[in-house]
Amino acid sequence: MEIQQQMIDAIEQGDLDKIHALMEQFKLDVDPDTQYEISGYLTNLGFVHEAEGVLEHLQFLFPDEHQIKIDRATLLMDTNQEDEALNIFLEIPKDADEYPQVLLALADYYQMQGLYEVAEKQLDEALDLLPDEPLLKFAKAELLMEMGRLSEAARLYEGLYKEQSEIAGIRLVERLAEVHRVGASYEEAYNYYLEALKNSTSPDLLFGATYSAFQLEMYEAAIRHGEDLRVLDPDYFAGYLLLAQSYAMMEDNKTALEIIKEGISRDEYDKELFLFAGKMALKNSLPEEAEQFLREAVALDPEYMEAVHILVSILSQNERDEEVAELIEGLSEDDFEWPTLSIFAAASYDRLEQFDLAYKHYQIAFSDYQDDVSFLEKYVYFLIEDGKREEASKIAKILVELQPDEPQWSDLVQRFEA
Repeated sequence: MEIQQQMIDAIEQGDLDKIHALMEQFKLDVDPDTQYEISGYLTNLGFVHEAEGVLEHLQFLFPDEHQIKIDRATLLMDTNQEDEALNIFLEIPKDADEYPQVLLALADYYQMQGLYEVAEKQLDEALDLLPDEPLLKFAKAELLMEMGRLSEAARLYEGLYKEQSEIAGIRLVERLAEVHRVGASYEEAYNYYLEALKNSTSPDLLFGATYSAFQLEMYEAAIRHGEDLRVLDPDYFAGYLLLAQSYAMMEDNKTALEIIKEGISRDEYDKELFLFAGKMALKNSLPEEAEQFLREAVALDPEYMEAVHILVSILSQNERDEEVAELIEGLSEDDFEWPTLSIFAAASYDRLEQFDLAYKHYQIAFSDYQDDVSFLEKYVYFLIEDGKREEASKIAKILVELQPDEPQWSDLVQRFEA
């Protein structure tokens, strides 16, 4: 009894050296049932190698005890000794009562390896043996959810939820909320989130409720849940963007900007926060702040196209052509082409009298804007001024097709053909 208590004390104190010093005497003096119990205690407190050593000893003493083999093999899996673990699992016959546990452990292993079809095969075999076992149904639902087969997973979760509220320490209502949210069944998801929040509150639940309400265009509810999240966990960074977007949808742009600024103060490496802050600054008639936020977004990701586009648009409207050129040239170094940006680039290079570059970007933009009259009008007059009459004629003919009632285009075509 003394060595047993000493071992328990050492485990509770986290004294690894003492655990090791006591281990051999512990194996000799303590009865096997107590050793098995202590192995579980070691496992729960994170002394996995030591627990596995105890189980190895017990396996030597009782080579036909399948449960000891399963427990030991599971620990070996946890310590990346998969080959030895698999060999132990293979020793357990298919007609053993414990064999479904083997299949469940193997399914978990294959799932972690990303071999989902193999994992599903193990679970289906186990369910053939124990078709009503809730833990197996839950494992199958978890696997299906990870595989993206969300409707199948939801059916299994719902079947389990009718019989029990929790399994393996997981509240099934929370899983149902999550699987429906991921599957874009937002009304079902939101109802399950509300049900889950009646009994407990967590940042993940509040975020899920906020997201689902937002997708349902229930912006007041989204704000309520989002504010609760902000109070409960101010460092739940993803909540700030969603909350700010909800305020923006309620046309409270001032509060939206305040919220997103708070988010940036807590996470200064999220480009989406800076982009949205830029948009909200524009909505609040703060162009200088908007520009700064957008530049921060682009600094985090030079190819963040939405931020680049808005920033270039602002610069172009103010004819800050050299800055437009600088941004465009930074992208061009990576052989990156985006026709929408090229519209601005062409205008800026034209004003800078860098006509070759202006022409290049007009050509790039033309690939996507062949039906855009406003763009084609600028393009045709640029070509005329640049002396490219043949190309200008082609663009003029397109304009005639698009606007047959506009005589200026047919007049242009006639001039070119004269």
